[in-house]
Amino acid sequence: MLVDIGTEEGNSWLGHIYNLQGFVQFRLGSTEDALSFFNKAAEAFRQMRRADDGPWLVVNYGNLAWLHHHLGDQAESEAYLSKVDALMKKYPSPSQDELHAETYAEKAWTLMKFSNDRELLADYFQRAIKMQPEMVEWNTSYFLWLVNTSEHRDDGLAANILEKMRVAQEQDPENFCLAACYLEQRGKKREDVKDEARELAVKVLRNPVSSYNGMRAILRVYSNYISIDEAIALAEEALELHPDERYLKRCAALCLKRKIRYFRDRHTNQSMIDRAVSLHEEVISLYPHFSLVKNIDLANIHAKSNNGMAKADQMYQDLLKMDLKPAEKQLLYNQYEKYLNSD
Repeated sequence: MLVDIGTEEGNSWLGHIYNLQGFVQFRLGSTEDALSFFNKAAEAFRQMRRADDGPWLVVNYGNLAWLHHHLGDQAESEAYLSKVDALMKKYPSPSQDELHAETYAEKAWTLMKFSNDRELLADYFQRAIKMQPEMVEWNTSYFLWLVNTSEHRDDGLAANILEKMRVAQEQDPENFCLAACYLEQRGKKREDVKDEARELAVKVLRNPVSSYNGMRAILRVYSNYISIDEAIALAEEALELHPDERYLKRCAALCLKRKIRYFRDRHTNQSMIDRAVSLHEEVISLYPHFSLVKNIDLANIHAKSNNGMAKADQMYQDLLKMDLKPAEKQLLYNQYEKYLNSD
């Protein structure tokens, strides 16, 4: 999923992304790629902060020290540890009991990707933002996380949080992901956001493709507050502009699945189902770690197709034979029961 985040210039979290990718590559056994990503992280921080050093490099230098230690290069490891010590002396934290704001922000961002510890994540973000309120991207990321954790609440965020989100959006007006999420929350409060959503969609289409460019959020706004058909049209338009982007294929597949499974009407024809099947097959190959969920989706789509029940039955039988983890089995059994009881 880190691949989908995007590494275009101007991404405020680019250094953090590279740091995280470096760690992942090391865990996968690719030390050369890990070193490359850690070095990219250092350069990204320098470009974004327009400075050769700063507290934002503490984690990066620590990563490089750790990597060189594992590579057996103790001299290089010690050199980076010395750089860490120098930075911590030059840019001390506000108190001995606290880390530097940059470190809290990095920890919070990493927890967003790898942990369900909501209290710790919120604490890290709030500490970082309190120490350096001028870092609008931290505030933005905090609210994006809040939205994601409340995505399935029909009533949206509490009024006081929504007001803070409005302020964050005004402070970071070029973040279209936050703008789309803010529209979504207002839609949940029964505000009419159609016109604003259409205006924002034009901007999102011009934005570099990434999982944080606002596309998925604006598609949710379209689906819920305009129409699922316009959401599909928007997703297909994005794919026409960027036909090789796997993230956009995933977005389009989600829209089509939703239309076919939950909005079945006279506008749902076999060609649309065929398109959904084709996209889901691509997504399964592009996101192998999501293959169970996507294969379930594909089976359910086949079930809506003309003469597709046999294919759906076979897919479910094949999935039931797989060696799955308990949580995966529970998911599969739940979906299979719904499938058997569907019309």
